[in-house]
Amino acid sequence: MKTSSIAAFALSVVLATLPAAAECTDPPQPKVNWRRCYFDGRELTGVNLTEAELRDATFVRATLKDATFARADAYRAKFNSATMPGAKMDGARLIEADFTRADLTGASFREADLRNAKLVNATLKNADFTGAQLNGADFRHADLSGATWIDGKRVCADSSVGQCN
Repeated sequence: MKTSSIAAFALSVVLATLPAAAECTDPPQPKVNWRRCYFDGRELTGVNLTEAELRDATFVRATLKDATFARADAYRAKFNSATMPGAKMDGARLIEADFTRADLTGASFREADLRNAKLVNATLKNADFTGAQLNGADFRHADLSGATWIDGKRVCADSSVGQCN
C-alpha cells in the first residue's frame, strides 16, 4: 500500500469515530447542536433543549413557552422579543445572551450564568433568579415584579422596574 493510501485510510478511520455534527434542521432534543442556527419566528412550545449547544443561535420572535434549556450553552444567543413564559433555564450558560423585550414571565434561571446578558424591557414577572450570576446584566426597564432574587429569599416588589426593590 502506498503511503498516501495509508494516510487516507487512517484519516477515514479517525473521521468515522468522531460524532457527526448536528444540523440546524435536526429536531429539538436534549444535547442537540444548534450552534449559529436561526429559529426566528418559530413555534417551539415545550421543547426540551437540555444541555443543548446554542452558542450564537437566534430565536428572535420565537415562541418558546415552557421550553427547557437546563444546562444549555447559549452564549451570545439572541431571544429578542421571544415569547418564553415558564421557560426553564436552570444552570444554563447565558453569558451575553440578548433577551431584549422577551416575555419571560415565570421563567426559572436558577444557578444560570447571565453575566453581561441583555434583559432590556424584558418581562420577568415571577421569574426565579436563585443562585444566578448577574454581574453586568442589563435590566434597564425590565419588569421584575414578584421575581425571586439571587439569594432565593428576597422577592421583588410589585412595580420593580430595572432593579429588584
